[in-house]
Amino acid sequence: MINYNKLLVVIDPTQEQQKALGRAMDLARKTGASLTAFLSIYDFSYEMTTMLSVDERETMRQAVVDDRTEWLTELVDKQVTDKSLSVDVKVVWHNRPFESIIYETLENQYDLIIKGTQGHGGLKSVIFTPTDWHLMRKAPVPVLLVKEHEWPEGGNILAAVNVGTEDEEHKSLNQRVTRTAMEFAKTLNGRVNLVNSYPGTPVNIAIEIPEFDPASFNQSVRNHHQDAMKTFASTYGVTDEQCFVQEGLPEDVIPQVAKDMDAELVVIGTVGRHGISAALIGNTAEHVIGTLDCDVLAIKPEGFVSPLQK
Repeated sequence: MINYNKLLVVIDPTQEQQKALGRAMDLARKTGASLTAFLSIYDFSYEMTTMLSVDERETMRQAVVDDRTEWLTELVDKQVTDKSLSVDVKVVWHNRPFESIIYETLENQYDLIIKGTQGHGGLKSVIFTPTDWHLMRKAPVPVLLVKEHEWPEGGNILAAVNVGTEDEEHKSLNQRVTRTAMEFAKTLNGRVNLVNSYPGTPVNIAIEIPEFDPASFNQSVRNHHQDAMKTFASTYGVTDEQCFVQEGLPEDVIPQVAKDMDAELVVIGTVGRHGISAALIGNTAEHVIGTLDCDVLAIKPEGFVSPLQK
């Protein structure tokens, strides 16, 4: 079962119906966790009030916080119809939302951050804000990005793993991702599936080396990943029918497998890059989640320390 005691729900002030809060309530009912509905606000016109006294500026800022707190309290009262749930309300003034979310998480030791994602018009794709990206890279706890997909009883949960690697950090992350998927499956009465993608034959090798046999090479790579998946899955009691090993890029394979099985949740590891490498290289998790129609749970490696903790 999921062992989450405190859930931090990020509120979107532009939306009347808060899907992240709805999802958090689902989890709270099943786990007994407490909820905090969290709103980070900042009015840039505040920067123009430097001619006012310190006390006047503080009064103005507090008036905005009080107004938003009243709005959020009413919203929560309206959406949280189950009065057995414990829901706190918190509004903070901060000009960088992702930092306020992470500082709140660190200060009050939340176990999970839950945040809704923005749909792109009538399309299936999703717009991810800078806040989403920063949370995926820097949050010290798992981040659940919520979409419109329902969580049906007995649904499919897909854990994305990289079983062909010899890298110890990735091996450890595979285990964390799979264990988390199994905990969610027990809590939601769902079924765990594993997916692993592997690269195809590099075209330049096939061209430059005439005696190179791409078909044979491809088969050996496939066999390696299938054997590795079988070994890995067996340690968790996951059957062959629940394992998917396919050639291609993760950002193509994972969403397709999730769509085919109508997954309700994809659990994926994120290495939490930051700085120049994050801007240039990006992250497999980030490429994957934009094309998924279901919720995504992003997990950090063991011992990950948020750059905001330093």
